[in-house]
Amino acid sequence: MDDSEEIAPAVQSILDAARERGGGGDRISVTPRSLPDAFDATAADGRTPVIAEIKPTSPTADGERTDDPVDLARQMVAGGAAALSVLTEPEHFGGSAATLERVRDAVDVPVLRKDFILHEEQLDVVEADVVLLIVRFLEADGTDDLADLLAAACERGFQVLVETHTAAEVEKALDAGADIIGVNNRDLAELEVDLGTFESVAPDVPESVTLIAESGIQTEEDVTRMRRAGADALLVGSAIMDHGETTDVTANTRRLTQTETDAATTTDT
Repeated sequence: MDDSEEIAPAVQSILDAARERGGGGDRISVTPRSLPDAFDATAADGRTPVIAEIKPTSPTADGERTDDPVDLARQMVAGGAAALSVLTEPEHFGGSAATLERVRDAVDVPVLRKDFILHEEQLDVVEADVVLLIVRFLEADGTDDLADLLAAACERGFQVLVETHTAAEVEKALDAGADIIGVNNRDLAELEVDLGTFESVAPDVPESVTLIAESGIQTEEDVTRMRRAGADALLVGSAIMDHGETTDVTANTRRLTQTETDAATTTDT
């Protein structure tokens, strides 16, 4: 694959940097906090399961947040976040393994390591409850097979969120054995966001799979729309934690997690 034709330049830079990063050394073994159980508990409490994301900056953001990530994490949990996502990619997102470690020690909800893992040794960096594997990135890199990398992560105890964007990528994730699948509404080729992406892809995901809608979720209406389309949970970044601004992270999280959730019972998936 000529990934320069498949991925936007800003994303290509992230991929190139990921190819150069090594692993962390000793093999990691983790006892994870269950992500599906956290979602179920939140939904049973009448709230929308949300993974709230902590990232100091990003290639698509203006400005940078310099708040203590642990303070942000506690505010998100206070607002009702079922889980947290912590960026560990350093060059483009200002993240670090040390930040994730501090956050995970400070909260009792599952923590996703948001990074761009291409090789098995890159799993051995920091303990987390969930790691991310992106089908498009692994296809572009052409190094590690998704099924092999997913199995290697599970052997270490990680839960694995496999990110997709198309029905074909969902099929690859299912064939690899994924039981937690995310559908990214952002097209990595054009960086455009379309919530219709999730709506078109969600029917291809079996009910037995935990399904997460990612990117572009800004309002209570967006939350309801994604839940009606079949999302078990939502991954939300900028709507909770704007960059370059001091926002009420607890209030923003609560606004989305307290959105009416009975719409989820009408899903076709």
